[in-house]
Amino acid sequence: MDRFVIAIDGPSGTGKSTVAKHLARQLRAGYLDTGAMYRIVTLAILRAGVDPADEAAVADHLPLVQFHSPTDPDRQQHDLDGDDVTAQIRGGDVTLAVTPVSANPAVREWLMERQQQLAHTGRMVVEGRDIGTVIAPDATLKVYLTADESERARRRHRQNGAVNVPAAPNDLDAVRADLNRRDTVDSGRATAPLRAADDAIHLDSSDLTADQVVEQILAFAAERGIN
Repeated sequence: MDRFVIAIDGPSGTGKSTVAKHLARQLRAGYLDTGAMYRIVTLAILRAGVDPADEAAVADHLPLVQFHSPTDPDRQQHDLDGDDVTAQIRGGDVTLAVTPVSANPAVREWLMERQQQLAHTGRMVVEGRDIGTVIAPDATLKVYLTADESERARRRHRQNGAVNVPAAPNDLDAVRADLNRRDTVDSGRATAPLRAADDAIHLDSSDLTADQVVEQILAFAAERGIN
């Protein structure tokens, strides 16, 4: 299959990014992290001194935001106004502010066209929270990745430590609380809430390695003619 979209959705800490990147490599496909796009917009808002909770002010600032969205799974450098902000968008300040920014209908509408365009450029694995429901409801394969709450917190805690995320919560209980906060808000927001598409395959990764999850998704993909 020359063109396809594989949508990987699910809450934080389920391994979406790791799995999606591995999957893209295996299938010689592009990879799009839509969550990073909301984070880079959030960083731009913070740098401009705009209140992330002020929906109108955030919307007014959007035309000034210039950033690059990488699609190479092996080269995920995120640039804002020409600066490499790959590490900064994972920092604690952005993590706290990204929830109100990503819930802003103007932000979601502003990013949606770019996300849909990138998602449909050929062979693509796209991960986020509304890919199968909003960005690519026509996706060839939709997977909703879940994991036990404690395991999700442990994974995110290890990830924060491994990549030395600036200002990120370093206490396991704080990480768990932050994940719960974000998932509760994202699931309850009015615009494009976090939920599984009706035709998505639910996959619990709690007791699986990333490689095992990728193997299962590759099997689902092969059933749909993706190889």
